[in-house]
Amino acid sequence: MGSIKDKVAIIGMGCSKFGERWDAGLSDLAIEAAYEAYQDAGIGPESIEACWFSTVYAPVGGIGASVAADALKLRNIPLIRNENWCASGHVALIEACVAVASGLYDVVMALGVEKLKDTGYPGLGAGRGMSPVLEARRTAPGSFALIAKRYFETYGLSDEQGKELIGRIAVKNHENGRLTPKAHFHNKVSLDKVIAAPIVSWPLGLFDCCGNSDGAACAIVTRSDLAKSFRPDPIYLKGVGISMDSMLPHLRPGFDWLRFDSLINSSRQAYDMAGIKNPRQELDLAEVHDCFTITELAIYENFGFSEPGNAREDVESGFFTRHGGLPVNIDGGLKCFGHPIGASGLRMTYEVYKQLQQKVDNPERQIKNPRRGLSHTFGGPPQISAVAVFGNETG
Repeated sequence: MGSIKDKVAIIGMGCSKFGERWDAGLSDLAIEAAYEAYQDAGIGPESIEACWFSTVYAPVGGIGASVAADALKLRNIPLIRNENWCASGHVALIEACVAVASGLYDVVMALGVEKLKDTGYPGLGAGRGMSPVLEARRTAPGSFALIAKRYFETYGLSDEQGKELIGRIAVKNHENGRLTPKAHFHNKVSLDKVIAAPIVSWPLGLFDCCGNSDGAACAIVTRSDLAKSFRPDPIYLKGVGISMDSMLPHLRPGFDWLRFDSLINSSRQAYDMAGIKNPRQELDLAEVHDCFTITELAIYENFGFSEPGNAREDVESGFFTRHGGLPVNIDGGLKCFGHPIGASGLRMTYEVYKQLQQKVDNPERQIKNPRRGLSHTFGGPPQISAVAVFGNETG
């Protein structure tokens, strides 16, 4: 496998306010994110040589990359639409990076935007079964609830202990979201409130599930050797990984609901490219796909942040809080920042980018002297996981 480590850098990023954006359409959100990115990079639309556009819901998002073309008036350049479920924004960003690393373009854009509120879907708005035979009546909360029950059973947790464990993740992410101006939710919650909340799919309650949000995010990418001509503090791509698992793994014999090949393989690809041997010690922050609290817990162990079965100890010790050894979802994650599907991967990268530059919008959330950060999304069916690792210096 080849490498694009240190060959490309992000020189500008933008992110809209996330939430129930009844005040804005897709074009408005795209403009909000893109023009922040232009200003951040010190360039205008005329500098963009190609654009990778991420959105999932075609009835809302138009055909092809029409939103990017029309809203941003990007003319006579390639505009490529990407749709890979919840990993769409990451895949668009990685494709943009590969195009620059190949030498085909010098300055490109990756843009993700989604208006989930306009779809009319309740709940997460994604993850419903697409096959009338294999996935009849399947829902995203129902599927992830099975992971939680298996985890509790495997590691000897009672339902009460398990509910408290995943509830602590919700409390952490709400505390982080409270401090993040652009996040959808800003309400601090107690562990008792999380545990007592209405059940969506046992053991997942209301505060274990991410909301239904609108939003957009954007990145501008260039060659590393050009990056400092745009800004003094570009953020360099260190490693990427994408893995798609055929069908649904829980339909295959032997699947244990604890190990997910797409999570394991995508993270290992990114670690190998970045030269990371021990992610628990070598990463300074991580933005991971917490569509549900149990998803974040599973990612801790599949990504090597915790040893199998040891995530409970790390959660209870505060290891993943913003003051812990490895802060995770320091902007509130999908749980509180929001999860407009096509935008999420770029939004998570936006947080890593700002943290590594030490330019976070609320100094209370700023990590001290971060060097490397990871962003990640996970979707399907079939299951796809995309990972990117970034650093604030080359080498």
